[in-house]
Amino acid sequence: MQKNNVVSFVASEKTQELMSKELNWCKREKTPQYAKWQAKDGDTVITLYESGKVVFQGKDADLASDFWLETEKINSGKVSVKSSKNKDSKKIPQVNPKIYYTSSIGSDEVGTGDYFGPIVVTACYVEKENISFLEEIGVKDSKKLTDNDILNIVPKFINKIDYESIILNNKDYNKYYSKEINMNKIKAILHNKVLYKLKNKISNYEYIIIDEFAKRDTYFNYLKDSSNVVMDITFFTKGEDKHLSVACASLISRYIFIKEMDKISKNLGINIQKGAGDIATAQAKEIYEKYGYEKLEEIAKLNFKNTEKIKGLI
Repeated sequence: MQKNNVVSFVASEKTQELMSKELNWCKREKTPQYAKWQAKDGDTVITLYESGKVVFQGKDADLASDFWLETEKINSGKVSVKSSKNKDSKKIPQVNPKIYYTSSIGSDEVGTGDYFGPIVVTACYVEKENISFLEEIGVKDSKKLTDNDILNIVPKFINKIDYESIILNNKDYNKYYSKEINMNKIKAILHNKVLYKLKNKISNYEYIIIDEFAKRDTYFNYLKDSSNVVMDITFFTKGEDKHLSVACASLISRYIFIKEMDKISKNLGINIQKGAGDIATAQAKEIYEKYGYEKLEEIAKLNFKNTEKIKGLI
């Protein structure tokens, strides 16, 4: 089966006017955010954004875009094209179109590798009509973006999609964590909770995708004592590249995590660092000396090796 292709370029005002007139007959009533209009001509969806960028998406995108690329060359004298067939184009991932171009739910988490700060898990529902919009504003895995990027991107879409998030603070984490309840079991329980809540709000999803942190059998074994277990899950490594719902979940989780870390820093008067390296250990020592062990129980994951390193003090 021929896969979907994507072709995009920035159109001049003159080309935009011609396209709007010629494609008026097949314009859709509903358009993505930040789009002037969206049309469907045959098997190709054409979206013109307010920025002037026009995106052709579908198995015949190459053919559908040829006329307009030539038109743009005539109108402006040059055109810069991005295509899913162009190996130099980093914007469009190598994807399975049967999954990527669907309306699906995805979940992801952050904070599990950070000594300070909570664990945040989010599930998002992304409709296929919004994929071009999310690509346009730069949605991708949060690990590929800076905190400033995330603080800029997330407000652009967080109110446009359905999502559920849960924040597990470290006081509760320290209470639950044990040999029987390890980090992955905690993650599985949290993923199941947000997926169950979101699934009950959404009826027309095609996939539920988790960024795989445990094999399928192990994941469901973690949930053997849980109620309302969501079963129809597809597990992927690098799930954020398989569907943008996982990337959105990653970004929203990171956005919330950043805000929570800012609150902790403000409360302590210390610029609390992410991660679990030597700086985190030094800050744990400083916090213990200033505020005592109870404060560490509140804001740190005590099973991390950082706690062992300052045990002489404690």
